[in-house]
Amino acid sequence: MSGQTAQSLPLSGDLPAPVVAERVQRLRRRLERLLGIAMTEGNALLPLRNGDAIFDAMLEGIRSAQHTVDMMTFVYWKGDIARQFAEALSECARRGVRVRLLLDGFGSRLIETDLLQSMERAGVTVAWFRKPLYLSPLKQNHRCHRKVLVVDEETAFTGGVGIAEEWCGDARNENEWRDTHVRVEGPAVDGIAAAFSQNWAECHDELFDRHDRFVEQKSHGESVVQVVRGSASFGWQDMQTLLRVMLESAEERVRLATAYFAPDAYFIELLCATARRGVQVEILLPGPHTDKRVCQLAGQHYYEDLTDCGVKIFHYQPTMMHAKIITVDRVAALIGSTNFNRRSLDHDEEVMLAVLDEAFAATLDEHFEEDLKVSTPIQRGRWKRRSLLQRGQELAVRPIRRYL
Repeated sequence: MSGQTAQSLPLSGDLPAPVVAERVQRLRRRLERLLGIAMTEGNALLPLRNGDAIFDAMLEGIRSAQHTVDMMTFVYWKGDIARQFAEALSECARRGVRVRLLLDGFGSRLIETDLLQSMERAGVTVAWFRKPLYLSPLKQNHRCHRKVLVVDEETAFTGGVGIAEEWCGDARNENEWRDTHVRVEGPAVDGIAAAFSQNWAECHDELFDRHDRFVEQKSHGESVVQVVRGSASFGWQDMQTLLRVMLESAEERVRLATAYFAPDAYFIELLCATARRGVQVEILLPGPHTDKRVCQLAGQHYYEDLTDCGVKIFHYQPTMMHAKIITVDRVAALIGSTNFNRRSLDHDEEVMLAVLDEAFAATLDEHFEEDLKVSTPIQRGRWKRRSLLQRGQELAVRPIRRYL
């Protein structure tokens, strides 16, 4: 609740059961009431950390498919992993599995032509989301940033990874990006599948066919999950409401990891207000290795305001930090494709899972703590003394911050 005082509970050890129950119920009702999206029970979630684990699980899912594979991605570039996915999708199609692949017209423009041709020859139905060549200038800025894989309508994957060699490995060096995906089984799969269908409907005449069984989702676990879809349009959107509810509801701790941090002044103030009422706010961002320096500069413009409010900021050192994760009060987590920037919140198609599960949040918190060990904190006093060149660069990107 806005303006409330943070609870004085220890930040280590198990939370008392009544505290967990109260926090979960409060967050659930706020999210359902304010977003109008019902949460589902009975979900099993498996967090997958970095490319080796993520790609193995996704490829295993594709190769085991018996009926349908629906996959959408913003990035489909080059490299051996791009070829592995093309071969797995093609083999599925040759076995009679209905395979649909939705690629963003801008983000996947670097895909190799021979991979596309081989998939289409095998029977994969490939569609493109808003190819820039055929769009008005206004639509070209609105991209499909969602990453979704749904297998046999019963298992889904979503998170931050693209299909490219940059994500391979285990974040051991600057060539292996740090990211997180999640495998989902249970009723929440329908919400993730709907994120695919929403964008597929814009790109293809056939929304479903004889291969779709419309199975009834069974209970697989204990996680309570809400699937939130963000779409480009004018005005306040569900993704913004989701972030606002989580921040305004926090009582103890908020941890945020994001690849691109360039929010507007409203969300900067919301982060500051959260910290001022006694909530521990920690933000983990890319450090020396970032693929979008201009976006990093836009966010750094606000470091002084944030650190003055007590927000702690860390720069991840080993490689590009590409995860999109928020944990709140050790009982809730957000994970998906949404970054904490204007592009994700205002311009792109996104999908995010709001998860109420103490064990799942604990795992993501453990990953966060491990990442902090190889990160450098932003020192408040030292940042205030940053160079004129740095300040000038921050000011130079201000006119384009809304597009970053």
